[in-house]
Amino acid sequence: MGSEQETPLILGRQACGDWNDAASYEWLVTNGLGGYACGTIAGANTRRYHAFLMASLAPPVARTLLVAKVDVSVDYLGGHTELGANEFGDDTFAPDGFKQLQSFTVLNGLPTWIFAVGDALILQQIFMAAGANTSYLRLELLRASAPLRIAMRPYVAYRDYHKQSRGPGDLRFESGERECRVRCGGAAPEGARPQGAVPERAAAPAGVPYRLFVNRGAFQLQPQVYWNFRHREEAARGLDAAEDLYTPGVFSADLSPGSPLFLVASAETTAPLAGELVLAALHAQHQESGAALPSGAPAWIRELAFAAGQFIVQRRPAGSSIIAGYPWFADWGRDTMIALPGVATALKRYDVTAGVLRTYARFVDGGMIPNRFPDGGEKPEYNTADATLWMFHALDDYLAARPDIQLQNELFPILIEIIRAHRAGTRFGIRVDPADGLLRSGEPGTQLTWMDAKQGDRAFTPRVGKAVEINALWLNALDVAARLAGRMGKDDEQNFCLSLLSRAAHGFGRFWNEQRSCLFDVLDVDGGTQNDALIRPNQILAVSLPYCALSRAQMRAVVDTCARQLLTSYGLRSLAPAEPGYVGRYEGGPWQRDSAYHMGTVWSWLLGPFARAHYRVYGDARMAVSFLSPIAEHLNGACIGSVSEIFDGDPPHTARGCFAQAWSVGEILRAWLYLERVSPH
Repeated sequence: MGSEQETPLILGRQACGDWNDAASYEWLVTNGLGGYACGTIAGANTRRYHAFLMASLAPPVARTLLVAKVDVSVDYLGGHTELGANEFGDDTFAPDGFKQLQSFTVLNGLPTWIFAVGDALILQQIFMAAGANTSYLRLELLRASAPLRIAMRPYVAYRDYHKQSRGPGDLRFESGERECRVRCGGAAPEGARPQGAVPERAAAPAGVPYRLFVNRGAFQLQPQVYWNFRHREEAARGLDAAEDLYTPGVFSADLSPGSPLFLVASAETTAPLAGELVLAALHAQHQESGAALPSGAPAWIRELAFAAGQFIVQRRPAGSSIIAGYPWFADWGRDTMIALPGVATALKRYDVTAGVLRTYARFVDGGMIPNRFPDGGEKPEYNTADATLWMFHALDDYLAARPDIQLQNELFPILIEIIRAHRAGTRFGIRVDPADGLLRSGEPGTQLTWMDAKQGDRAFTPRVGKAVEINALWLNALDVAARLAGRMGKDDEQNFCLSLLSRAAHGFGRFWNEQRSCLFDVLDVDGGTQNDALIRPNQILAVSLPYCALSRAQMRAVVDTCARQLLTSYGLRSLAPAEPGYVGRYEGGPWQRDSAYHMGTVWSWLLGPFARAHYRVYGDARMAVSFLSPIAEHLNGACIGSVSEIFDGDPPHTARGCFAQAWSVGEILRAWLYLERVSPH
């Protein structure tokens, strides 16, 4: 299917040496727990979410910023050179080490910087250990003509990842020869109060202690507060953009060729693995990520396969889940079930798929799986009309790839329970209408579909009534359950599902909008008799899902409408530009952004359903895959190696939202693999 790029992207001095360019490229590494490290290639944090160690203390939630960043400096040939970078609230930069950056690339999944200081070249990499809240900074001297000394200054905190640190906080430090131990709140251990530290306020509840250390060299305790860092991306989002950070001191060591230096930050109670061992494991993981791909898969598909693994996390005490997006989303039911076929099943990560399905099945309540697990570990939220129906699709996709009788037998009774609950009625007005067999959902002030932006009591796209994609999913769920029942010899359950399916399939004909040659978005809006005729992308799912109640001519008309009015290089617009209320740019404060979120903003995850639907009606796999190809270029943009959540509806379709989104990666990857299989070679 083509090979757009077979070597990793290398950004040179033209991008690295310019502040605006270097600060716009981002990188991401994860630990499989929900924790992560991320930042800009410039080295400056432009978001509150950027971190060297963002630990997940109750995996995959309770994300806590422990180490915001590490600034590196070099003493070489009698000169002192800073390699770090920071932006402050008075619009100053100190230092501006990105000017020493010769190149940046993501090498085997690892963000990799090469700095030039005179005739010396220094390689820097950042990575995390799998399954541990532990981050590593690796420095290697590639070339030098004289001894070179490295200093590393970490900036630490102890705060929720959605917030900003203001003031010195309640941090306490203990120092060793090559390490610094950090505690937040609680009673200070004897001798832990360093001379010159900021006087403490009232003691806070003790947090999880963590430590920083180097594999060689020394640590010098020099507690100091740095004030008023500026996070420019937060300012652009209309949010508080200032943060104060504590630095406990400086790590230093001589650097010589062939002897890498590691700085490690860890919140684990056991000793972290040596950096070289972690590197070897990560290299093997990177190689394995593409093992299920066809041998001729282009480099950008291999990048997507690796990126897919970054979203797979443990949900402790037991189970698996999918992080919806980095840097700020946790695991959401809807996102998990949409992403799962692409990030796991299509790549033959079958144990992950089965584990995730079991995890969510345990939380079924009132015939629904959770929409969201809150960040603080509170009870799950069930405000979704589609997440549960997507689970049927994810299970069906899995069983088609890997017949799993045990899982089938485990989940089938739950599936029937779900269908019965939907027929009888469950939360938020979700219930089958006996008049037409269609599923209605929603109450005033709720937002149950994936178009779920809300501020206070204001739901910007409530879509109360019979939403087109909810009913396409309902038909598909009934078909899945009926086929499983037939396979298992469950005649009563099969007849029950087929009866509901027959009625709903007939009722689905009501969605056809003859005047516009496409589907209505919502029928019987707010319980009335009006139908919403806005051109939105939700109708594409009626064609892309396995079960479709439309005629061939209707399917083609839906695809053509979406292609002509919604399609962009990076996804489908959430509303056609000619429609009233269209917003072409996703920017401004929270209210302004949420009001644009589903009113024209482009969603990249919809490229997958569109490409599959296009192939279904036109039968041209190469043409269908061409709709996915622009993502190859995007992987060299925003967050290098991953796919952004959203883009502006208006050209040039600037990337916005989360810089790495699970369903974006999963649906594009799954569509490419499907089209590769059906394409003639």
